[in-house]
Amino acid sequence: MTPDYGQTFALWREGAAQAWGNYTRHAFVEGLRDGSLPRSAFLHYLVQDYVFLVHFSRAWSLAVVKSETMDEMRVCAGTVDALVNHEMALHVKTCAAEGIDEATLYTATEAVENIAYTRYVMDAGMQGDFLDMMAALAPCVMGYGEIGLRLAPHAEGNPYADWINTYADAEYQGVCTTVGAMIDAAVERRIGDIASSPRATALQARFTRATELEVGFWQMGLNGA
Repeated sequence: MTPDYGQTFALWREGAAQAWGNYTRHAFVEGLRDGSLPRSAFLHYLVQDYVFLVHFSRAWSLAVVKSETMDEMRVCAGTVDALVNHEMALHVKTCAAEGIDEATLYTATEAVENIAYTRYVMDAGMQGDFLDMMAALAPCVMGYGEIGLRLAPHAEGNPYADWINTYADAEYQGVCTTVGAMIDAAVERRIGDIASSPRATALQARFTRATELEVGFWQMGLNGA
């Protein structure tokens, strides 16, 4: 069952159906689901994802600047807090158990796939407006929420249970729902009915490209093994 993260996200998800399937059911994700993912691939991914989240947090901070309402500012600022003070803590904890400290994480050399994705998101914010940013940011937020829910029944006894539960739990699902509702309100405020807006094609293209870059990020993790 597809989670309800708002009407705009549902429309974008449908418009990127093939890429979305490649992203949410990538071999890396399936390895998390059944616990068969090589530990070396997971750790390589975690290190790169920590670096990714540093830039992702910067992008959400830029979204605060691009906001037009207090609600938008609160949601974006809250997302920065969730990323910096909660989600990244999982990476630090897991890597510490493997002998990788936070200083090493912060100074890790970025993979090309990481640079491509994070800079694409930042460019969407610098070049475009708030909606451009949301279209580029949404695949990561909502995709992990959807993946977490699908993998949740397989968490017990799974070596990747902590990762799965982080994205399946009520707190993260609440982030997805809140961001989705905020995007719906932002679309209504700026362009009205997105389906009939002249901007629909461009926003869909941003969402689809960001989704494709997520596919590349998973593949980078596998290649790291």
